[in-house]
Amino acid sequence: MVRADALSRRNILRSSAGVGGALALGPLLSPAAEAAAAAHAVPTGAAGAAAKDIYRAIGVRPLINARGTFTILSGSLMLPQVREAIDQASRQYVHLDELADAVGRRLAELTKAEFGLVSSGCAAGLTHATAACVAGGNPDLHVRIPDLTGFQKTEVIIPKHSRNVYEAAISAVGVKVVEVSTRQELEAAIGPQTALVYIMAGPRVDKSELNTKVIAEVAKPRGVPVLVDAAAEILTIPNVHLGYGADLVAYSGGKAIRGPQSAGLLLGREDLVRAAWVHSAPHHGFARGFKVGKEEAMGMLMAVETWVRRDHDAEYARWESWLRYIARRVSSVKGVTTEVVQPEGLSNRTPSLRILWEEQRLGVSGKTVMDTLYDDEPRIALNQTGGGGKTGVSITPYMLSPGDEKVIARRLVELLRDPPAPPEPPKPPAVQVGGTWAVKIQYLAGSSTAHRLQLTQSGEKVTGSHTGEFVTRDLTGTVSGDTVRLRSVYPESHGDALDFTFTGTVAGGAMRGDLDMGEYLKATWTATRAG
Repeated sequence: MVRADALSRRNILRSSAGVGGALALGPLLSPAAEAAAAAHAVPTGAAGAAAKDIYRAIGVRPLINARGTFTILSGSLMLPQVREAIDQASRQYVHLDELADAVGRRLAELTKAEFGLVSSGCAAGLTHATAACVAGGNPDLHVRIPDLTGFQKTEVIIPKHSRNVYEAAISAVGVKVVEVSTRQELEAAIGPQTALVYIMAGPRVDKSELNTKVIAEVAKPRGVPVLVDAAAEILTIPNVHLGYGADLVAYSGGKAIRGPQSAGLLLGREDLVRAAWVHSAPHHGFARGFKVGKEEAMGMLMAVETWVRRDHDAEYARWESWLRYIARRVSSVKGVTTEVVQPEGLSNRTPSLRILWEEQRLGVSGKTVMDTLYDDEPRIALNQTGGGGKTGVSITPYMLSPGDEKVIARRLVELLRDPPAPPEPPKPPAVQVGGTWAVKIQYLAGSSTAHRLQLTQSGEKVTGSHTGEFVTRDLTGTVSGDTVRLRSVYPESHGDALDFTFTGTVAGGAMRGDLDMGEYLKATWTATRAG
């Protein structure tokens, strides 16, 4: 069994690289693609400019991604081998069941798992895995999902440490989620109705009383499969989670593995992975919409083929060299300090650079720098950070292309030496907003009058609650002059997440303004006193 605490960056990545050689699909690639693959190059020059022109032609601004493998930022860039495989796959017809079988067997050879499946993203892999544990490969049951009336397997156990927004992919099958916190609660929760135990991989799981090994020790003798969500992790070979006793593990294809952004991997027990294919498109039923084309299937397979051949140590060294370059440049600004932070765990396994300074001394905050770089040209996405009374930004090199480090360093030095004007300071409150407010929200499509704000004001600070259609969440905010900013958060420990920021003005017993709902985009709102 592989021990997580014994896995250094070097031996994790070397264990993957050692599987390559004879297993590679080199004949599928043109000599030009193989040459580009040798350096794991990202298109630059004319090719890169052409790619940018495609987006700019429709009014979309490309960006330099120094933030990470976030889906909203379109994940990672596919490797040249993957693009070549997708192009070649698009030129012929195949039978998708035959393709799934061949790809599954090849993934098994490459990853040392029993079988593999390409899904339309990691979330779809979680959904198919859940359906497989609920209904096996039985089409009479499959066509009833998500109505589980009369089914035996109707519950999924999720430890409290693994509750997260992505479990919607699990509950979409129609199962009831049962939360547990201890081994005793896990043992008591398992019964004939239990379809599986779901785990979100990460350091807090590894350090928990209910880590994967413990969960497997409890669940497997009772015939309950264990599914691990390792979406953002590097691919370990042999697989660390299967080594801990899990039956299934799912990955995002468009993050560390650098396959198609619309693809994912499901690896593990052959019977369950094959059943997961039954519950996926092109087969009919609830999951018909989770379609994987021949192009994504072969592109994802090529990404895994390439993963086992990539020089991961050289990639890591290149990331660190980029961070050192940026650190040297920004350190020329008096008062700026830098620190390279090494990753913990397998998710988003990359070093990062923290750049810190005293806001009062340089006259600019990390948030202002972050926002300015994102709004300017070239557009750069990075993270805000801070600590020890200092403000700053952090840079993740994972998704950078060669040359991006020079652009980032130059822009940071420019902003830190000649910062933009600071935001207007807050004004003394000119209004009182304490009390109950009835809120109307106008969404992009539709509206709601079900929302209520219960506010308490003390000077410029506001606290209270925000009640929506079904949930109530805590609220905090501020008043500046006649302007209010109120934020409520429903955290993902509930298995979902909502983040509402109300910004507006107060006049004559009414409030109105804009509403930012994060991933659910923007809306407008009005409020009137209800008490």
